[in-house]
Amino acid sequence: MRYSRDMIGYGEQTPDPKWPGGARIAVQIVINYEEGGENSIEHGDAASEAFLSEIIGCQPWPGQRHWNMESIYDYGARAGFWRLHRLLKDVPVTIYGVATALERAPEQVAAMQAAGWEIATHGYKWIDYKDIPREVEAEHIAKAVELHTRVTGERPRGFYQGRTSMNTVALGSEEGGFEYLADSIADDLPYWHVHNDRPQLMVPYTMDANDMRFSSGQGFGTGGEFFDYLRDSFDMLYAEGQAGAPKMMSIGLHCRLAGRPGRAIAVQKFLEHARKHEGVWFATRLDIARHWAKTHPWQPRLRPSQMGREEFVETFGSVYEHSPWIAERVWDGEMGSVHDTAAGLAARMAQVFRSASDEERLGVLLAHPDLAGKLAAAKRLTADSTAEQASAGLDSLTDAERSDFDQLNTAYVEKHAFPFIIAVRDHDKPGIMAAMRRRLDNDTATERNEAERQVSRIGELRLQQMLESN
Repeated sequence: MRYSRDMIGYGEQTPDPKWPGGARIAVQIVINYEEGGENSIEHGDAASEAFLSEIIGCQPWPGQRHWNMESIYDYGARAGFWRLHRLLKDVPVTIYGVATALERAPEQVAAMQAAGWEIATHGYKWIDYKDIPREVEAEHIAKAVELHTRVTGERPRGFYQGRTSMNTVALGSEEGGFEYLADSIADDLPYWHVHNDRPQLMVPYTMDANDMRFSSGQGFGTGGEFFDYLRDSFDMLYAEGQAGAPKMMSIGLHCRLAGRPGRAIAVQKFLEHARKHEGVWFATRLDIARHWAKTHPWQPRLRPSQMGREEFVETFGSVYEHSPWIAERVWDGEMGSVHDTAAGLAARMAQVFRSASDEERLGVLLAHPDLAGKLAAAKRLTADSTAEQASAGLDSLTDAERSDFDQLNTAYVEKHAFPFIIAVRDHDKPGIMAAMRRRLDNDTATERNEAERQVSRIGELRLQQMLESN
């Protein structure tokens, strides 16, 4: 089984985005323009809209128009947009514009363009694509691009569907003309997503620093709560940037929600707070996407989870000494992006090793050569073992040192019935000799556990050599 989700991302150490001017944080504000593109009988839909409004818990009205719902959306176009425009016209903003909504908003579109805002596509209609057939959604994306281009004069470079299906990101990648997709809330930084061997840049969005939570039962109740959350999010990310790990902060606004007076003031207060700090880069999503693509272009890398079985076993079958069955069982199990790193693949291989029978695990121990033993002298070690022993100087022993190793190896095997095993790259020659003398006194059960632990550590170090240098 191949697990499709990426549960590791950048891991503990995030890349330096190198924001322009050495900025400590990139702040990206989105205004969703959906009014006129929502579900409505008048738009040819089967029922009225029920999502993201003042009417919490509202249900669609099949076959009927909903006057209150329509007037809530109308407020966003008539008043809310202009209030947000007054607050943000001097700030780089990205519009998520539903194509059919933009077509019904010529004056708002002109104002967006006059402000220099990016207008990304928010799909053809503001509807839920969960149950929409793949081919229909693909047709809607194509229609969105075509209509967007006619309305604004240029094709969209970014795409955010919002109410997605499991096909949305794949379809956005396949469309081929988007510099970024935004249907992700998986990170605080852009990242590359690979679909059908083609890299697609993702610029993640937000559902927490988002006024949509005014329309949910446990979201924001007041503008003050919204401002507090935006401020605290900014302060945490700004501190991370000061500490050397800058991030981006996305903020999601909706004309009919944040455009209300008691909420718009939270946006105003946030701008005032952010502007008091040095090193804040306000940017559109397209600005961020183009910066990231230039600064951190896609780099192909070895992806074990994407290998065929034969290639995987050929590549990793020697990680556990003369025991390709471990690689075979790893491949036969669940694999995903977490196994494309040295740490992740090492953990899975160790899990398979620990799950093996007692006889199989002992066989792995017995496959290991003596340190500085006869096989080494005869140059019959595997390439991995040869390099490891050489790293600690075991290939250039004095006669006295070789005699000591021979005596210790013999005594160890006579007592425990398997060779002394240690992750050589973790030690120097004196340290290895001291460990041999110390561990010779262990009982066999204790030493068996330690030997198996060292086998897993050797595998981890070998995978680091293979994957982190790739």
